[in-house]
Amino acid sequence: MHPPLDRPHPDCQTAINDLQNCHATTSKLKFWGCNEVKFALDRCLKEEKLKLLEVINKDVATRRALEGDVYQKAMGKEVSFEDYLKQDKDFNNAMEERRNKGGDPNAQYGNGGNGVNKY
Repeated sequence: MHPPLDRPHPDCQTAINDLQNCHATTSKLKFWGCNEVKFALDRCLKEEKLKLLEVINKDVATRRALEGDVYQKAMGKEVSFEDYLKQDKDFNNAMEERRNKGGDPNAQYGNGGNGVNKY
């Protein structure tokens, strides 16, 4: 399945024209008559999509960090929750004790952390 071909696809226009020409000249009774042409169009559209995603996501880490900073300022917090937990000695000691016991850190929930209740 490909996206609508009526919008511009500058990199794939020749493949689109080839597919439309194949559909116009090939019998409708021949089910696989245009498969190779369609496969070429699919590859071209996939490459086009990958290029577009690269452009869109080139600075996603920077944008997410900026959003996190803005959220923290809006909430009146100087430190994120994850950073707070890393600095919390009581939390870190409790987690270390659970790891040393060989137990599951989620054992307090009574399901072994797998989402299934034992009882």
